[in-house]
Amino acid sequence: MTELFHPHIANVIGIITLAIWLHLFFGRGCFWRVRKLDADHEAGETLREWPSVVAVLPARNEAETIGRVVAALVHQDYPGAFSVVVVDDHSEDETASIARQVAAENGAGERVTVVSASELPEGWTGKLWALNEGLSNGAVSKTAGSSSGELGAAEQIPGFYWFTDADVSHAPDTLRRLVRRAKRDKLDLASLMVLLEAKTFPERALIPAFLYFFLMLYPPKWIADEELATAGAAGGCILLRREAIARIGSFAAIRGEVIDDCALAKAVKNSGGKVWMGLTRKSTSLRAYGTFGEIRDLIARTAFTQLRYSALVLAGTLLGMFLTYVAPVILLFAHDSTAPVLGFAAWLLMTFSFAPTVSFYGLSPAVWAPLLPLTAVFYTYATWLSAVRYWLGKGGLWKGRAQAPRKGRTHFAR
Repeated sequence: MTELFHPHIANVIGIITLAIWLHLFFGRGCFWRVRKLDADHEAGETLREWPSVVAVLPARNEAETIGRVVAALVHQDYPGAFSVVVVDDHSEDETASIARQVAAENGAGERVTVVSASELPEGWTGKLWALNEGLSNGAVSKTAGSSSGELGAAEQIPGFYWFTDADVSHAPDTLRRLVRRAKRDKLDLASLMVLLEAKTFPERALIPAFLYFFLMLYPPKWIADEELATAGAAGGCILLRREAIARIGSFAAIRGEVIDDCALAKAVKNSGGKVWMGLTRKSTSLRAYGTFGEIRDLIARTAFTQLRYSALVLAGTLLGMFLTYVAPVILLFAHDSTAPVLGFAAWLLMTFSFAPTVSFYGLSPAVWAPLLPLTAVFYTYATWLSAVRYWLGKGGLWKGRAQAPRKGRTHFAR
């Protein structure tokens, strides 16, 4: 393939490729230094007063995981008032009954409310409507022993809402650490990227790159910088101040967003709020991906949304992925003496930047980090597939819902 390139063209591509990696390595908020983002080992000062919190848990056909998730929530060692609202989003399995049963078995029946989401309105994505329903039913936070009736000492208006997913199991100190950071740093939104499964071969090959690419798109250092427009969050664990919700107009302001977590962070930051995102190993995803196809669908669900459904941006992205990840490898085989050096330098920066993320998942950097170009090709394919599905009216497909229909269509699959 390198014979198709004139030596001068190969050198130009090499210069461009290396320039891209010099920028990514040194000029994008050091997104790849994941140890500095690890929030599990921060100092544990005690607050004099702990605000009340309501956790909102949207769940759709999550019978397999909902029991472990609810049990982890009710066992939070949080000193303040804390309760949980599980929103059953038109599940066709035993999600709701399992949630009630587990809450009762753990002595938390009074602090866990299970509600059924009403019919999905036009223009809303399913998860955001479920979260909105959770807010409506989470107006007060209940401590153990509280009961329905007048608002008393055991019931408080929440200072924060904690939005989490029905496939995420949290460590007992997760809420305590989130609230402590939010109070200490005066944050309106604090989010943790939970640890995704990396046990099967497809997971080991592709999941670390999922985190790597997310951090590249949304460098946490830039997210926390109040002078920059970059805003992002991880939907599996978001703590949001009640005043911030009111300030942005609640979830109605972002009701049609497919990438709802980052849209929420952007709305909060644009309203003048402070946003922060870190990483944790203590809170883990319970969703396993046994095949490459399952991870492909995970990527394809939102990839074209990230590109604003633009064919032009898609074309630019495909070219950018080639220059960034594929070209360095191809240049290694160029006949010119300069191009291979440029390609190798770019590949070296790529490998060094990916290695900390691989280590974060407990995998061998020597084995997996050099393979990022292959992984990037898979992600490029999934991004192209995401566009095709959108054009076919199947964009943002999740739990039977096509949540990113083409313009002019208003159908939201039930």
